[in-house]
Amino acid sequence: MTDLAWPVVVLISLVVTLGAYVQAVVGLGLGLLGAPVVALVEPSLVPVLTLWLALLISGLNLLGEHEHVDWRSTWWSLPARVPGTVLGAWLVAAFTETQIGVALAVMVLLAVVLSVRTVDVPVNPATLATAGFVAGATGTATSVGGPPIALLYQHGDPKVARATMSVFFFAGVMLSLTGLAVSGSLDREPSLLALAMSPGVVLGYVVGRRTRGLVDRDLFRWGVLVVCTISALILLVRSVA
Repeated sequence: MTDLAWPVVVLISLVVTLGAYVQAVVGLGLGLLGAPVVALVEPSLVPVLTLWLALLISGLNLLGEHEHVDWRSTWWSLPARVPGTVLGAWLVAAFTETQIGVALAVMVLLAVVLSVRTVDVPVNPATLATAGFVAGATGTATSVGGPPIALLYQHGDPKVARATMSVFFFAGVMLSLTGLAVSGSLDREPSLLALAMSPGVVLGYVVGRRTRGLVDRDLFRWGVLVVCTISALILLVRSVA
């Protein structure tokens, strides 16, 4: 990885801080918002940088709301993430940065479409296991693994959804990072950069946790979806050009 210019570092820092704020409010967002932007400005940082930062924000969310976790759901979704992680680690090792960029853009756009259509998917062992597997593959390959699980919890109690998704994200990201390390794809530079950007993630979490009740959730949700769509489309055009 080449040395990053300071404007690039500042841009990524601002985006991941905003992503941490979004995740503190609605339960996911750092990977969905941050990964396309990071892939645009420095593709070699994906997925390692955003995975480390996703581990931090999900851990903070879990610590803050662990009493609301639906543990029964995690027994079905987390084991299914293991084979998905193996597939995702293979994809990172086998695909080029351009191919990963296309996959990431498509994943984000699919997540936006599913969010807009508000598809009603039942929460049962079969859907939990399927979501766990898909999230394992996409989360490891692109660092965007939240949408499959979020889709299941979108109509549930926000506190339960945030807490349960945090368990899944934290354990899932640990699996993804382990898979990347085993495959030789856990690069040192993005890992160190993630450490340097950790204070911004903590700041986004603290502000998000304290302002949840002041946010118009519908307006906020649409704003996030618009930003995600624009960044994903730019990344897709750049990747296939």
